[in-house]
Amino acid sequence: MGIIKQNQRGSVIVISGPSGSGKGTIINRVLEKNPNTWLSISATSRKMRTNDIKDVTYHFLTEEEFLQKIEDGYFLEYNHYVGSYYGTPKDIIFEKIEAGIDVILEVEINGAQNIKKLIPEAIFIFIMPPSLEILEERLRKRGTDSEEKILERFKIAYQEMNEVTKYNYVVVNDDLEEAIAKVNAILLAEKCRVDRIEEVFLNNNEEEVHEGLMENKKFDNSK
Repeated sequence: MGIIKQNQRGSVIVISGPSGSGKGTIINRVLEKNPNTWLSISATSRKMRTNDIKDVTYHFLTEEEFLQKIEDGYFLEYNHYVGSYYGTPKDIIFEKIEAGIDVILEVEINGAQNIKKLIPEAIFIFIMPPSLEILEERLRKRGTDSEEKILERFKIAYQEMNEVTKYNYVVVNDDLEEAIAKVNAILLAEKCRVDRIEEVFLNNNEEEVHEGLMENKKFDNSK
């Protein structure tokens, strides 16, 4: 038995960032590095793109289906973003963390703030692009959105970046490998937090060492 017993519940890790910040790539690499980590798949009412895979990229729903699930209390949080609904299924998340598995949620900033009210102990990480100019360049290179959608995403990104102080950590994705390393370092550091300790154990030998040191200290002070 170790000297401390830590809380074995999984953590909820909320990762946000503007479209084009590279958060999806970072998350995939973090999942590869941390096998005890699971990515929650969000539901959305947006149309599938050519690179989407049903129930892998998102759970794709019609708007009517999405609205019905809101009424049914299916979502931990949901948000309306660039003309479509996005939401985080609730029950599976709590099942995972009770099983000791860390859960990553990739959500927009409004969804992150809703989660913060429900799970204040969650870890909140914001992925920041190195500049707005580079962000615009990344959005255009993707080639998945119309000019109108790009401008709308860019406007939202500017607003989101002004909300970064609501997060615990910010990682600037200038160098991808460095950004991935920083997120992994954050997750490792969070596992070492003192408030995850449930109990401290000292066996008989350790107690004897402590008592011997205290006796020696008393003897030295009496000289």
